[in-house]
Amino acid sequence: MTDRLRGLIDLVVDSLDHPDADGRGLARQAGFSRDHLDRLLAAATGESPVGLRRRLLLERAAWQLRTGSATPTEAAVAAGYGSLAAFSRAFSRAFGAAPSAYDGPVELVAPNGIHFHPPAGLLLPGASRGGGRDLTERMVSHHLDRTRELLAAAAALPPDALARPLRPGFVAMWFEGEEADAATMCERLVFTLEVWVAAMAGLPTPESRPEASLTERFEAAAKGFERIARSLRDRGAWDDAFVDALCEPPQSFTYGGVFAHVLEYGAIRREMLASVLRELGATIAIGDPILWEMDR
Repeated sequence: MTDRLRGLIDLVVDSLDHPDADGRGLARQAGFSRDHLDRLLAAATGESPVGLRRRLLLERAAWQLRTGSATPTEAAVAAGYGSLAAFSRAFSRAFGAAPSAYDGPVELVAPNGIHFHPPAGLLLPGASRGGGRDLTERMVSHHLDRTRELLAAAAALPPDALARPLRPGFVAMWFEGEEADAATMCERLVFTLEVWVAAMAGLPTPESRPEASLTERFEAAAKGFERIARSLRDRGAWDDAFVDALCEPPQSFTYGGVFAHVLEYGAIRREMLASVLRELGATIAIGDPILWEMDR
C-alpha cells in the first residue's frame, strides 16, 4: 500500500470521531475535489470515502455492542446517526440483526480487506494477499540478519575481549556445553547452522576451515538455510522427515522441528551474545522483529 493511499485512508479513519464529517470535508482536507477523491479511493479500494467511512463506523459499532462498551443509543451517536431508529435500520441491513444484544462478527464484507481493528485502529491488507513475506520468511530472514549484525560487531572487537568469560554457566543447549564468552557464542551460532544445513541437505559433516572467517562460513550456511526453507514452505513439506546421519546413532527428525529448533535456540544464543557484545562496548541495536521489519 503506497504512502499516498495510506494517507487518504488515515484521513477517513481520523474522521470517525467527527460526526459532522462528510465527503466534501474529507476532500478539502486531502486537497482534492470531491469527485477526484472519490475516484482515487474507489479505484484503489472499491469504496468511496463516504462508503468506507460508513462501513468502518458500523464495524466499530458492532464491536462496541458485542463487547458491551456502548449501548445501542451510544453506538448510534458515535456512528453519526441522528436517531436510534435510523441507526437500527442501517445496522440491521448491514449485519442482519438488530443492535440490541448483538453478538455476531464485527467485520462486514468488503472489497479491499480494510476493516476496523478494535479498540480504535485499522486492519490493512498486505501488499498482495498470498504474496509478500510470510511467517517463514520473516522468521528465517530476521534470524539471519540479526546473526549477521552480531557477527559483524564481534569482528570489530579484539580477540581477547571476545574470549573474556562474561557469562559463566550459560548453556544454550544442554548437549553443547557452556558458552561463557562471545567467541564461543559466535562459533556455536555459525557451526549449528552449518551442521543442520548439512544434515537436511544430506551432505557430509562440515569440515573445519580455519582459513575461513566466521562471516564467510555463516554466509555460505545462511544461503543453504534460506534455500531449504523456501523449498519446504513452497511444497508444504514441514512434516516430512529425514534421517540425520550426522547423529550418533542416526536419528529421524521432521524438517519443521529442525527449523523450529534452530530458530528458537538460535534466538536464545544470539540475544545473549548481543548482551555480551554491549558489555564489551559494541553498539548493538534492539533485536525486535517488529523494528527490523519497519526498517526494511
